[in-house]
Amino acid sequence: MTEHPTSHEGRQPLAARPHERTRPRQQAAEAPVPAQPGAPDGGGRPVPGQAASRPTAPTGGGTAPQPGAPAAAMAVNATPGAPAAPVAPDVAAARREGDRLRFVGAATRRIARGIDLDEIVLGLCRATVPTFSDAILVYLRDPLPVGDERPVAPFVLRLRRTDRLRLAEVEGEELTLVPDPDPTPAAELCEVRSGGALAEVLRGVRPVFGDSAAARAALPELLGPEHILPRGHRAILAPLRGRRRVIGAAVFLRRPERPGFEPNDLLVAAQLATHTALGIDKAVLYGREAYIADELQRTMLPDSLPQPTGVRLASRYLPAAETARVGGDWYDAIPLPGSRVALVVGDVMGHSMTSAAIMGQLRTTAQTLAGLDLPPQEVLHHLDEQAQRLGQDRMATCMYAVYDPVSHRITIANAGHPPPILLHLGGRAEVLRVPPGAPIGVGGVDFEAVELDAPAGATLLLYTDGLVESRLRDVWTGIEQLRERLAATAQLTGPDHSPPLEALCDDVLDMLGPGDRDDDIALLAARFDGIAPSDVAYWFLEPEDAAPGRARRLARRALARWDLEELSDSVELLISEVVTNAVRYAERPVTLRLLKTDVLRCEVGDDSPQLPRQRRARDTDEGGRGLFLVNRLARRWGATRLSGGKVVWFELATRT
Repeated sequence: MTEHPTSHEGRQPLAARPHERTRPRQQAAEAPVPAQPGAPDGGGRPVPGQAASRPTAPTGGGTAPQPGAPAAAMAVNATPGAPAAPVAPDVAAARREGDRLRFVGAATRRIARGIDLDEIVLGLCRATVPTFSDAILVYLRDPLPVGDERPVAPFVLRLRRTDRLRLAEVEGEELTLVPDPDPTPAAELCEVRSGGALAEVLRGVRPVFGDSAAARAALPELLGPEHILPRGHRAILAPLRGRRRVIGAAVFLRRPERPGFEPNDLLVAAQLATHTALGIDKAVLYGREAYIADELQRTMLPDSLPQPTGVRLASRYLPAAETARVGGDWYDAIPLPGSRVALVVGDVMGHSMTSAAIMGQLRTTAQTLAGLDLPPQEVLHHLDEQAQRLGQDRMATCMYAVYDPVSHRITIANAGHPPPILLHLGGRAEVLRVPPGAPIGVGGVDFEAVELDAPAGATLLLYTDGLVESRLRDVWTGIEQLRERLAATAQLTGPDHSPPLEALCDDVLDMLGPGDRDDDIALLAARFDGIAPSDVAYWFLEPEDAAPGRARRLARRALARWDLEELSDSVELLISEVVTNAVRYAERPVTLRLLKTDVLRCEVGDDSPQLPRQRRARDTDEGGRGLFLVNRLARRWGATRLSGGKVVWFELATRT
């Protein structure tokens, strides 16, 4: 069926609007007269060559013509009180057909406006009740098959939505539309039996009247035997067939006081069912793709940030749009040996599935390189090589920084990324002077790293260009606005206190105004607490047999200075085991470092790249039990390979 050229999109009769009053109206009479300029000919169309007159809108509270109106349509004279004259049957039929076409056009447009499953089903219900039917029941397959998936057995239909209205008499008022609870509700679930009457109707795809031979057995199977059906042509069962298979059914019902459906209304029902089924198919596919995209993005980003010693972290991520939740921006915080932490923020060009996939590979590469404890400039160099291996035009920007809480220093290397901002404790915010570098993927470019002070109480802000650049402002204007915003926020908390980290991130995002969200936004904030020199003890031990004993004595003195003598026995035992293993394979001096924070951390480093592995020792073995003791007594422990050896560490809980 085609759409009438003069249809009005979304226009519904007043009867479809709840709580509006319907008032009697005088209809314009239309007696058969010779064709005049702009008047329709016998077929209901304007006479060629003459100007077509605009249809007169209904006045008062009258309703628009409805599909399926009675054939004996009557019109009255334009003058109020004039006697009515019958309309020629061909003119009345043409009008009804025109009303039907206008209704189909408006209804299909309303259905097509829906994006998700519920919007499409709601559009079908609101478009048809009460204009086309007094009630509608929509059943959908449970579960709905997606794309080319084979549907699961058995074939089950679940009632997705039901809408119905009735006219109720309100005292002192005229007729009003109110919701009508169905005294005989339809069945919630229906299992379609293979070879049954309902299965045959669904297989036939075409809508059928409720009093037809096929539907008389199918409708009770669908709705339940207790559901009372109206007599005559007042019910239509319309299968909903998607691109590949039947995905549900719609039942249109009319009350006995309303004229029944006409044969042409079967075509209307078929048109509505087709548009609804195809829309549901697309909505299910879109929902699956959105789910995959959302899961991909969330798995690419860290679930939670680590809690390294001497630094507090907070992060934010905002996609470019809610409908496109996948992008190429990422952030990461990676604990490193020696209580250091690597801070990474990157941005792959675009915000598509491809960008997210490339981002995931670069993020994994960065984590691997960080585990090797490479300098920041070397990490960016290897990321650049990896981007070239992924293909041409795989461009990305990246900022890689390593913070050392013991030395209170930070080393930063940049690959075409916006510069970080350091917010000092007194409220001063400065844009760090970091060499810009070339983006990752250009190839053949050397990256340079700079080492800067990271005073205690300062906050480092790493971000992507979506935060500072948009169609309304250039990147440097946005950076200056961000710096001013950070300084203003810090002044509110006073010169002796740093602003709360989470609130600071929220305040930064609040600077975004309408039209400023052109790209994804990744934000990583690091508050530098550092470790006081008085809480650090560091020694070099010669790789000799006396090294474990000397390590025990040094550790005992440090614990006494920190008032942690209750840990002496456990610390001496574990240090003795770890240092003994290091001395066995080391050729150069072994390092021993104790750090006192909220936990006591011990780190033993040597020049052997072989990592120790815990194993179960046999009764006859003389060794192999050292790491077993470490695993049982320590709160946490681990081993990390360095470029020049390895570090074995363990942590013990201190008293609270």
